[in-house]
Amino acid sequence: MDDLKRMALFAEIARAGSLSAAARHLRISTSAVSQQLRILEESFGVILVRRSNRKLSLTDAGARFAAHCREMVEVAERAREQLSLARDTPAGELRISLPLGLARYVAPSLEPLLARHASLKLRLEADDGLVDLIDERIDLALRAGQMKDSSWVAQPLCHLHLGLCAAPGYLKKAGRPRTLEDLPGHEWLAVVADGRTLAFDLQGPSGTSRCVQVTPRVSSNNQLTLHQMCAAGLGITRCILADVADDLRLGRLEVLLPEWRLSPMQLWAVTPRRSGQPAKVRHAVDAIRTYLRQQPGISA
Repeated sequence: MDDLKRMALFAEIARAGSLSAAARHLRISTSAVSQQLRILEESFGVILVRRSNRKLSLTDAGARFAAHCREMVEVAERAREQLSLARDTPAGELRISLPLGLARYVAPSLEPLLARHASLKLRLEADDGLVDLIDERIDLALRAGQMKDSSWVAQPLCHLHLGLCAAPGYLKKAGRPRTLEDLPGHEWLAVVADGRTLAFDLQGPSGTSRCVQVTPRVSSNNQLTLHQMCAAGLGITRCILADVADDLRLGRLEVLLPEWRLSPMQLWAVTPRRSGQPAKVRHAVDAIRTYLRQQPGISA
């Protein structure tokens, strides 16, 4: 391994914060990472990291060196992307961050692209939490709702239609809400901070708009967990209908008050700002957009 490769390895050590985390990301052993770090330090005659049993920290020289190493890696990645742009052929590793519930759609949407381009690799990071696109080297992120960070480039993909859902078992036990006024008296499962009130707007058949506020009994940052709890009969939750299409079709969940509509949620394709998007990103966005708009509960 030459010095340039070791510099790229050191950039990953600095980003990951530990030798073991860097090793996992690079898919090599921790001992191999430690050995290459030692060779790098001996080659330059400078201590780059302070080691202890519990943590690793950069020396002043190591911190300055890490910044240059990161810049070197970024320049190399831009050079590789420019070659891909010139060829207009998707190639290299495509890293996508997306909510857990969308993984079931995104994976099949990219199967034809992967079949056509043997040099394209795919890494899906499915997590309902937000990740830093730069730190995690994400090429494309799927984000739902309002876009607040103007430092990214956001392209609209589709609209996700929402509904209030509950399991037949819960409705048998707690009763079916017949009006909006019935909703606050039910058990709610929601993506909100503990103890906070969930408010949502609904549009009625005559064009009237109403705001309903409920206090959830169960809150989580994971929508998939709430769907599972809802199907188990623990309460009502606001669902992305595409996420629960199978449960609705099989009768495990029901949509409540269907005459009242929730505003659909915009889904975005989010990318870092670049002078030009790599072919792998452009082709992936097109494939995902086309596939999603063909699914039930999703529209342009």
